[in-house]
Amino acid sequence: MEKLLTVVVPSYNVEKYLEETLESFVIPEIMDDLEVLIVNDGSKDRTPEIGAAYEKRYPQTFRLISKENGGHGSTINRGIEEAKGTYFKVVDGDDWVDRGGFTELLHRLKTSGADYVVTDYYKVNDGTKEKKLETFPYLKAHPKCRFEVVVGNTDILMHALVIRTAILKENGIRLDEHCFYVDNEYITFPVPFVETVEYYEIPVYMYRLAQATQSVSMQGFQKHLPDHVKVTMRLVQFAAKYSEMSEENKETSPAQKKKAEYLNNRAAVMVGDQAGIFASFPGGNEEIRRQFLAFDAEVKKTSEEIYRLSGEKSHMLAALRKRNFKGYRFWTWVSRVRAKVRKV
Repeated sequence: MEKLLTVVVPSYNVEKYLEETLESFVIPEIMDDLEVLIVNDGSKDRTPEIGAAYEKRYPQTFRLISKENGGHGSTINRGIEEAKGTYFKVVDGDDWVDRGGFTELLHRLKTSGADYVVTDYYKVNDGTKEKKLETFPYLKAHPKCRFEVVVGNTDILMHALVIRTAILKENGIRLDEHCFYVDNEYITFPVPFVETVEYYEIPVYMYRLAQATQSVSMQGFQKHLPDHVKVTMRLVQFAAKYSEMSEENKETSPAQKKKAEYLNNRAAVMVGDQAGIFASFPGGNEEIRRQFLAFDAEVKKTSEEIYRLSGEKSHMLAALRKRNFKGYRFWTWVSRVRAKVRKV
């Protein structure tokens, strides 16, 4: 049976959270329109048993897919292959959805037709349970618009995003596997094919902020440094290639030029973030300094424009380049001091 929305739930050793995640989708009035794919990524705990229980209880909505471990990107890739819904959303196995907001989302999707649908979301502190609402003020003034209107005004994150499934399937969108941080690929790779955006001012996704060891903490970034470098360079290469094609094509539309601008800026932000990760290591770590220099040279070689933009977005990176990376130890000290201040 065709569905309105497919939700992929990437699940790896999430027995502590998965029942809360799946239970948030048990809303009788919308379950006929909903497909939930629980993609078990080779878990060693009770994750597959919990998923199987929901599949047995609600077979019209839940489906368990068990596979060998391949990382977050592999679960999304498998979800794209299996999806039967008109629209597609990712909800990680340790997060959940607001039942009221999610119900409203399903009702509105029936008449949408947009390529990207954007909603508000909550960041939830796992310890204090404090919630912070994340909204999109610019889209509030432009709730239905062409994608090029968004460029330079709004940064759309995975937690807020619903994508028309055909865009993913028909254009062969695939993410890196055995790799962290591929959510950046997920929100970037469809951009060349997106024409329309619709915004619903309703909170849907509940994003759990966990411990300091989370992959998106600085400790996590340091631990998974090669993965962040890999994803950053893939986005730089992707943006550079799209920009080159746009420049070479005499029939390139203003909308395509705007998309090239958007992709270049997203890649430049990632480069600046990567510089911050390198600088978070102690200044005496010569191997990290060597990797930093090699990374920066590769960015410049791949795209002079993204190299320039990244310097505009990161004052530290601009200062290091200006002095040929002299003063590197000073900037690593500044980076660590700032990190300590943020913790206070």
